[in-house]
Amino acid sequence: MEDEVDRLVSAWRRERPDLDVEPLEVLSRVSRLARHLDRARRLAFAEHQLEPWEFDVLTSLRRAGAPYQLSPGQLLTQTLVTSGTMTNRIDRLAKKGLVERLPDPSDRRGVLVRLTAEGRDRADQALAGLLAQERAILAELSGAQRAELAALLRRLTAPFDNVPG
Repeated sequence: MEDEVDRLVSAWRRERPDLDVEPLEVLSRVSRLARHLDRARRLAFAEHQLEPWEFDVLTSLRRAGAPYQLSPGQLLTQTLVTSGTMTNRIDRLAKKGLVERLPDPSDRRGVLVRLTAEGRDRADQALAGLLAQERAILAELSGAQRAELAALLRRLTAPFDNVPG
């Protein structure tokens, strides 16, 4: 079965035989898959009236476990945004009733961000929708193939995930 990347690689081999275009065979497919995943994510979130960034914040709180709260600093670490961006996001989610700000009992100047019941429900429903979309994307692969692919991708992404800063 030939795909668009095969055609792209073939054209580059014809036009630039002096270059080793083999990385395109893998990374162009990863890039194309990322675009398809982004569309699937947006669709799954939109069905639950969420933007991708809202899902990221809500699910960071959900994964924290009961009572589903984190400091803004912890949310920054998990979502990789600036503090100004996070403040804006928390404000917007609080206005929608999906999170609430509470005083941090261990720091009089600090606050904690807690998921509301509505925020928890929306995060749970959106996650279920996302997993259904992702299962459909992976349906062509066997369980063993999915495990192998996950291991190979982990080898490529781990160095990026373990870089300080």
